[in-house]
Amino acid sequence: MLETLDLTRKLDRDAYVRELTRRQIQLRELGYQVYVQKRPVVILFEGWDAAGKGGAIKRITEKLDPRGYVVYPIAAPQGDDKTRHYLYRFWRRLPERGQIAIFDRSWYGRVMVERVEGFAAEEAWKRAYAEINSFERQLKDFGTVVVKFWIHISRDEQLRRFEERKGSGYKSWKLTDEDWRNREKWDAYEEAVEEMLVKTSTRTAPWSLVEGNDKYWERSRVLGKLVEILSRELKYTPIDPIKKGGARTKAAARKRG
Repeated sequence: MLETLDLTRKLDRDAYVRELTRRQIQLRELGYQVYVQKRPVVILFEGWDAAGKGGAIKRITEKLDPRGYVVYPIAAPQGDDKTRHYLYRFWRRLPERGQIAIFDRSWYGRVMVERVEGFAAEEAWKRAYAEINSFERQLKDFGTVVVKFWIHISRDEQLRRFEERKGSGYKSWKLTDEDWRNREKWDAYEEAVEEMLVKTSTRTAPWSLVEGNDKYWERSRVLGKLVEILSRELKYTPIDPIKKGGARTKAAARKRG
């Protein structure tokens, strides 16, 4: 699936600023609809190290009401989480009705890093595909909007970003020895990612694959896709600020009175 992505896609700065402003305004309106309709929303991000997950999350939340969302940066389980089923720590972080939970990495660690690094037995990570699909189906049946992003960059682009971080004082904290070790296992991770995408991109919770070599393209693509999915799930079309008095569904118009 990854080979179908065109990593040469780019967006110039003027187009990016215009699209970013447009989508953030629409997301703010949709965020209010999440609250009004009392729908829980789960947005998760996976991708290569330095792919730009944090930057995309920042642009999503920038104009949202801070009372309506929470961001969970997911690392290795600690404390009580280590003694329980790997999905436990995600179950207890699921959003209440009318709230948005954003996961910077997620339960897919079981079939990627835990698989590649040997933290999970082969039987365990192979079983996880069915467990994850069942988990997401339960969320969907409850009324949760589930949005899954995989941000893809090339090996060369990752190296460029690593070198940039190494030479930048305010970014160097993002780069660790583990990042370099993971890079050496690129082929093993790529195999795991491909299998993950094939086995867990379901009608219930499909993956959205985003080209990330150009950060402007990546961020605008993520926000645009999120607007599309939320609009469909909430049956509400936000105003397009670029088109004055943008199109609405009749249902949306009635809701606004």
